[in-house]
Amino acid sequence: MNNKSVEIINLRLPKRKYLYRIIINEEGEIEQMSPMDVEINGRKNKDLQVFDLTGDWISLGGVDLQINGALGLAFPDLSQENVDLLPKICEFLWNMGIDGFLPTLVTTDIENIHRSLEAIANYLPTNQGAKIFGVHLEGPCLNLQKRGAHPAEYLLPLTVDNMKRILGDYGHIVKIVTLAPELDATGEVIPYLRSLGITVSLGHSQANSTQAQQAFDMGATMVTHAFNAMPTLHHREPGLLGAAITHSQVMCGFIADGQHVCPMMIDILLRASKYDQGLFLVSDALAPLGLPDGIYPWDSREIEVRNGTARLPDGTLSGTTLPLLVGVQNLVKWGICDVETAIKLATDSPRQAIGLPGMDVKQPGNLLRWHFDEATRELSWQRLIVVSC
Repeated sequence: MNNKSVEIINLRLPKRKYLYRIIINEEGEIEQMSPMDVEINGRKNKDLQVFDLTGDWISLGGVDLQINGALGLAFPDLSQENVDLLPKICEFLWNMGIDGFLPTLVTTDIENIHRSLEAIANYLPTNQGAKIFGVHLEGPCLNLQKRGAHPAEYLLPLTVDNMKRILGDYGHIVKIVTLAPELDATGEVIPYLRSLGITVSLGHSQANSTQAQQAFDMGATMVTHAFNAMPTLHHREPGLLGAAITHSQVMCGFIADGQHVCPMMIDILLRASKYDQGLFLVSDALAPLGLPDGIYPWDSREIEVRNGTARLPDGTLSGTTLPLLVGVQNLVKWGICDVETAIKLATDSPRQAIGLPGMDVKQPGNLLRWHFDEATRELSWQRLIVVSC
């Protein structure tokens, strides 16, 4: 399909009843959305090229709020010398069904953070393909005991002064900061970040449920990769994750690669969160995303990628090289949620988490078509409309 005016009929929208039709105008925007039994306004059928989806689902493309690199480039290694790789990564992610993403900078020294932020800021005016909606800083104010693969030598105390140093002149492009709230004895950091319009996510933390609740009361609204790098759920101390699940204004990202979290625990998370309330999928993909399995450099260390899972030489899980929409397919394959819930978790829910609009009239018609094969129980997707982006 192209960006001529088209009518798409007999489609399903996640979490909506009935079959729908969508009209995409010549500018590539959604002009109308209505159930099939409602007359279209201001258009004659002969003016439209019609596509019948015979009951397949339609969604916007995915939004990945935690992705560490791709095509061999780790985002903390960005600089003016290699920024020409960003257009290739954006095109690659677009082809992987991603409409937009947050390049995620893991813990490193402040000089590296500033160099990467500068390169991203300079690239944004020319951004093509998958859109960069901002930057996710995952660290460096994390709990040493829950640092995971983050290098200990670059961790910093959680203070307003340190956050000012970390953000430097680039706070305007930082969308999310992941931090360990128990490290802030003053209670000033979260309000400071919120005053800048930055979403605060709790992660790599030893926070108990009381400390987490205090952080939510101060304005934190997100949790980074649920279950990973935090205390486990316990019947006498629900911890950070338990506090988040039971808080109506907090959203939790989670990884569905089958390695970071056991599918049964994801099933429990989905049930406890009423399936699509307060959750969204992330890839947590590393620089080898888009490359074959093998051994790759990772900051001053190496990681080994096997079957899409990346580990440090000591076996520490450091990430994955599976793209976001594989998580959608996994949720359906594992039988732990229905197709439309799985789709929503990678498309609408991440947008909700950072305040972006979902599919609606006047939004770009960059759509994915999802087909579920009843015989094989497999979910597949394809770009349906490619518009200028």
